[in-house]
Amino acid sequence: MIIKKTPAEIEKMRAAGAVLARCIKEIADGIVPGKTTTLDIDVMAEELIRKYKAIGSFKNYRGYPNTVCVAVNEEVVHGIPGARVVFPGDIVGIDLGVIVDGWHCDSAITVAVGGEVSPEAGALLKVTKEALHKGIEQARPGNRLSDIGHAIQSYVEKRGYSVVRDLVGHGIGRSLHEEPNVPNFGRPGKGVRLEEGMTLAIEPMVNIGGFAVETLRDNWTVVTKDRSLSAHFEHTVAITKNGPDILTMAPVEEA
Repeated sequence: MIIKKTPAEIEKMRAAGAVLARCIKEIADGIVPGKTTTLDIDVMAEELIRKYKAIGSFKNYRGYPNTVCVAVNEEVVHGIPGARVVFPGDIVGIDLGVIVDGWHCDSAITVAVGGEVSPEAGALLKVTKEALHKGIEQARPGNRLSDIGHAIQSYVEKRGYSVVRDLVGHGIGRSLHEEPNVPNFGRPGKGVRLEEGMTLAIEPMVNIGGFAVETLRDNWTVVTKDRSLSAHFEHTVAITKNGPDILTMAPVEEA
């Protein structure tokens, strides 16, 4: 069942989104190339969530052992933080969820470590972020659910990249994952009609190579099957009568 939210409930989710945006920005700013490990990123996330008096959405969720999912280079999502050091030229996905006053928000960015990456990696980040916003543009009353994924897939594939098929976005609210699933691909005009009050986590995962992925032996970390680079961007979005309302807009994106 899809749970629609009232304007007051959406404002509570916005409060969670504001905390989440601050946390993600401060984590990204705190990465020191050649020194920071993925476990250091997890520690930063834990400390920031505590600082802002929130609760992490991910730790112990379905057995996930950490606060943040960290994905480096060929890792797509759900990477478990550990001893891996991130170096200049790496791309690092930071996927985090928080709870404030009982309401979840979920967001992700992929950052260029040291601010400099290869031209192909930089282009991947740009296209994935733009694809997210193409999908968000379709999150408005009267459209169909598949219009979101079709916009993302079309934008990505016209630029020579592929969209991961095995993982999708989701509804969100009192629970981290609610109905409906939000694929990043598909034909337009299919699925449920989008209505005011729906809240969705839209999250394209885009690969330089093929769309096939596999899960490593830790049973969490998803990597590209061909080990090509992958990027991931995500926002929690409310559907309003005036169109999509991004609840997790990061300060860096407001500049």
